[in-house]
Amino acid sequence: MKKKNIASSANIGLLTMVIALVGAVAAGVIYGVGYEQKRSVTSSAKGSGAPSGAHYNLNIIGVPKGKTADMTGGHRIFVPLVGKCSIALSQGEFAVLDGNCTDGKGSFQLPSPDPDNDGVTTYSVWARALGKPGGKSETTTCAFDALGVEYCSASTMIQIRNKGKSTFSDVSRQLLYVYTDLDGDGILERVPLFDERLRDYFWSYDNNGLKIVQLRFYEIPTNVN
Repeated sequence: MKKKNIASSANIGLLTMVIALVGAVAAGVIYGVGYEQKRSVTSSAKGSGAPSGAHYNLNIIGVPKGKTADMTGGHRIFVPLVGKCSIALSQGEFAVLDGNCTDGKGSFQLPSPDPDNDGVTTYSVWARALGKPGGKSETTTCAFDALGVEYCSASTMIQIRNKGKSTFSDVSRQLLYVYTDLDGDGILERVPLFDERLRDYFWSYDNNGLKIVQLRFYEIPTNVN
């Protein structure tokens, strides 16, 4: 009888462990996705405010005097510290084609962000202002139609260097699309970069003393719908 009781106790203990293990696995299946989402949001919300992971970095640097040297390549574009210039955009892998915008025009290459225009980007852009507090810049995405009429987006990236720590924000909507009324019906259309409805895309950069705008391009989507 004692042996039978010992065996029964062992079986009960084993059954209890199995039930606990199954429960733990079930909980992981049920709550695992939510936990991963929460962990991802937490990691992107702390520190600099930008997502974690590999990215392409581009610095837009305001300078008081114009540049004259050849500035192809690198990860920076020089712009007037005070004044406007245009950064021409072309399709391809990330690359600085002309890093000198102090003469009025620079050039940057980047992939098509939303080829099917479903409002979900193939990559995202995050930005923050750096340098001496007090500067401000406005960047608007523009393009031309087949007749040469210029269209600029109703959504502008505004960067202000306030005192204290500077954090990143998602600016994919402002830099990767032109929101404009193409057909004159009073409703804004969403036109992603390199959409065939427009051509010769560019960023119109208007600077008022901002030293640096740091851009990071991540291979993660942004939903602009």
